[in-house]
Amino acid sequence: MPATPTDRRPTAGRVPATDRPHHGRASTALVWGAAVAQPFLFLLAARTGPYRSTELRLFLTAVAVGLTLPLARRNPLAALGLLLAGLFAAATTRPDGALLYLPVLAADALVGRIAALRPPRILLPTALGALVVQIGAATYTTSGQDVFVSTVVALALALLTAGLLGRSVRERRDHAAELRAATAAEAVAAERLRIARELHDVVAHSIGVIAIQAGVGRRVIDTQPAEARNALATIETTSRETLAGLRRTLGALRGATADGRPAPRDPAPGLADLERLAASTADAGVRVELRHLGNPDVALPPEVDLAAYRIVQESLTNVVRHAAVPVCRVTVERRTDTLLVEIADEGRGAPPGADTRGGYGLVGMRERAALLGGSLTAGPRPGGGFHVTALLPLPAGLPEGTPAP
Repeated sequence: MPATPTDRRPTAGRVPATDRPHHGRASTALVWGAAVAQPFLFLLAARTGPYRSTELRLFLTAVAVGLTLPLARRNPLAALGLLLAGLFAAATTRPDGALLYLPVLAADALVGRIAALRPPRILLPTALGALVVQIGAATYTTSGQDVFVSTVVALALALLTAGLLGRSVRERRDHAAELRAATAAEAVAAERLRIARELHDVVAHSIGVIAIQAGVGRRVIDTQPAEARNALATIETTSRETLAGLRRTLGALRGATADGRPAPRDPAPGLADLERLAASTADAGVRVELRHLGNPDVALPPEVDLAAYRIVQESLTNVVRHAAVPVCRVTVERRTDTLLVEIADEGRGAPPGADTRGGYGLVGMRERAALLGGSLTAGPRPGGGFHVTALLPLPAGLPEGTPAP
């Protein structure tokens, strides 16, 4: 009989979930107990050993400092307070000055850690308090005014150095976090722009065809029912293709379909699909004359192939919407190092002095060309009409007849 979720038992080597809080509390109590015992060990180090053995006292001092390390990772402020308490208590016994070197360095290191983790409003009083305690301890272990002054200066410089190093670490960490955030924001913006461009290219052409066919069907539905049926059939076919493209795009964004299966990875359109694009444009009332020039064996990288197709698609959409012309020409020339794409019509074009930068369509085409290191020009023709010319560079050294990786 298969085990139900309630029948499962913790496997060997794994701590049950119900025991983890107890382990956490036990480790926390152990850390704090070791840190609290540290001042007493300092006092023991200052007084212990046969004949006041310096080696033994140095060893116990090192052990006492080590007891504060686990707490220093969790709560450096508390660890610093306990360390300074042990330092001052041991100094009151007037031990050998060498016994206080390691605790002082440990206190400075904790100040540096606090500088790296906490804001200046916490760092400054903490550093001043540590300096006051260290100076108080120095009054018990130094003799003579000159020695005392030099000791105070050394303590202040050491604390200042630790604080500056900690602030430097904090600033580098903050700067790295800002760079990561900026890089992530830039990547998100670029991805949003790419998605918006893809959705625009998928939808704009089809909606233009549907709008025109709907207008044709409305005008002839009473007088020419056969033409109206053809228009409705075109609308149905175009809308189904558009919906399929949107599903593929949204499925790729989600990473999986609604039923949990992997999203389809259909090949992206390219120049090989221009005949189908020309047929759908003809349904919208504009006949497309396709011309393929140059060497057909010149390899096209996938990104160049897709960009060229989208540029032609957007240009034909603009012709259908704005040109009021029955025919347009599309020329694709494969050169050795560049791909030339030209779309021209003899329609109304833009009025003199009009802004030809265009809306999102022309902006998207220019961005596609620029991302590939190419260029795109669009504007009215001298003899009337409008033309779009794109030059997309091809990487050198690609084998002929095979797509680039």
